[in-house]
Amino acid sequence: MVKFNRNFESKQIKLLIFDLDGTLVDSRLDLAHSVNAMLQHFHRPDLPADVIAGYVGDGAPMLVRRALGDPDDERRVQEALEFFLAYYRVHKLDHTHVYDGVKEALAAIRDSANGSDRRMAVLSNKPVSPSRAIVDALGLSEFFVRVYGGNSFHTKKPDPLGVHTLLEETGTRSEEAVMIGDSSIDVITGRNAELWTCGVTYGFAPRTLDDAPPDVLVDAPRELAEVFKG
Repeated sequence: MVKFNRNFESKQIKLLIFDLDGTLVDSRLDLAHSVNAMLQHFHRPDLPADVIAGYVGDGAPMLVRRALGDPDDERRVQEALEFFLAYYRVHKLDHTHVYDGVKEALAAIRDSANGSDRRMAVLSNKPVSPSRAIVDALGLSEFFVRVYGGNSFHTKKPDPLGVHTLLEETGTRSEEAVMIGDSSIDVITGRNAELWTCGVTYGFAPRTLDDAPPDVLVDAPRELAEVFKG
C-alpha cells in the first residue's frame, strides 16, 4: 500500500535516485555468506543473516566493523575488510537477484516519461565496482544514467555529495528529484540534499524508516511505478 506523508506532483520528478541493496536487489544471502566467511577466517562465530542485514547500509567498512563487534584494533579491522571485499568480489552474484517487480517498475517509469528528460541513477554505499557489476549482470544498466558507489566520492550517504553530483550532472533542481531507499540513511540523504524521499518496506531495514519517515512509503516494487510513472 502506498502511504503519502507529503503530497507532491509526480510529474515534476525528473531524476529518481535509487539505493541498491534492499531497494533494487536482494543481496542479503551473498552479504551474509561473505561476512561469515570473514568471521570464520578470524575464528569468530557466524552471525545470523538477519543480524548482518541490519548492519548493511553504511558501506563495507562499517559492515565489517559491526560484524566484528566494533573492535579497537584498527589493523584487524582493515585485514577483515580486505578479506571480506576479496571474498565478496567472487561471490557477489551467487544468490543476489532483482526483487520481483523492480524491472517492470523501472520500465514503466522510464516509458511513462513520454520523451521528457526524466532520468534514473543508482547511489549506493557499497563500493562502486561490485555495485556496477551487479547492475550490469542483473540486466539493470539500461535504466540508469549513472551508478555510483560508496567509494565514488570522499564521503558516503547520508552526506549529500553524491546526490549533489547527480543533480549537477543531469541538470536537475533538487525539487525535481527523489531519493528512493529502504533505510533511514537514504531518507536522511535525500533530506540533506533537499530532495523528495521515498521509502520501501520490503528491503533490509524497514524499521529504520520509523525514525526518519519518508515523503512516500511503498510496500512493493510495483507501487513505485504507481507513484512515479507520471
